[in-house]
Amino acid sequence: MDNFLVVTNKQKDPMYACTNQIRSYLERHGKICRTETGDIPELKIPEGTECAIVLGGDGTLLRAARTAADAGVPLIGVNLGTLGYLAEVDSAYLEDALDQLIRDDFTREKRMMLSGRVVPAGKEQGAGAMPVAKEEAESRDVPAEDGKDSEMPAGEAERQEDCALNDIAITRRGSLQIITFHIYVNGQLLYTCHADGFLVATPTGSTGYNLSAGGPIVEPHARLILLTPICPHTMQFRTIVLSAEDEVVIEIGENKKGTVQEVEACFDGSVKMEMHAGDRMEIKKAEKVTEMLKLSQDSFVEVLHKKMDA
Repeated sequence: MDNFLVVTNKQKDPMYACTNQIRSYLERHGKICRTETGDIPELKIPEGTECAIVLGGDGTLLRAARTAADAGVPLIGVNLGTLGYLAEVDSAYLEDALDQLIRDDFTREKRMMLSGRVVPAGKEQGAGAMPVAKEEAESRDVPAEDGKDSEMPAGEAERQEDCALNDIAITRRGSLQIITFHIYVNGQLLYTCHADGFLVATPTGSTGYNLSAGGPIVEPHARLILLTPICPHTMQFRTIVLSAEDEVVIEIGENKKGTVQEVEACFDGSVKMEMHAGDRMEIKKAEKVTEMLKLSQDSFVEVLHKKMDA
């Protein structure tokens, strides 16, 4: 590799010591190296970039992942945070890692991503969404399905959408309240859940919020979708593992007490979208992937053992 971009979390590298060390080392070896801060709203990846070196923690890498996936540029993380499940490089061995990158001594890993979009109540539905029942349609002033596809003009329905490498979390906003979630898979109702929130995660994201919410750890190369309720108000709901080809719709139900549901969908802990009762989040495997570079020969089990023993 000859052309690099260093993406820096300036809170983790405030004096840019690590950033300057990388840039100086690469330039001394005749390579191109440019820098960006990891906290800007829109990360710019210059044309010709062959690798993005992300300095910080997993959060910084996640923020860079969407832009890198769009540009088709692989990522490698340098851990300046805490656990750093996604960060491949320890800062103590920085120059050894740079030598490997220069020699193209690495393997490429393609990580599955999720695509999610918010469809407001009463607007058009995607292919994976559930049909609106006649009784429910009448109560919500929504046209019921009569066997025909919606004829709404393209762009008429208000849409918000993004991608996530780790997870899409739908949680409450404002005061403490229980949220009602109607969970559909491939157009069929799976169950209705009352919880503080609901999480849809990739295998890569299984060691993040999903793990904290009591979900399982999954080998990151698997092709699966994890459905994990956050603090469900019953003992019967646990994580459900779906195929990567399944499509999930999460509809925000009405609050029985008649209070306004204040709900927020969050992509990888950064991009946030407001949702209300009747709104739906349609989630499926994204067409694009995040490509990450792996330098060590340690297996996932070995890495997991080191992180859990830390």
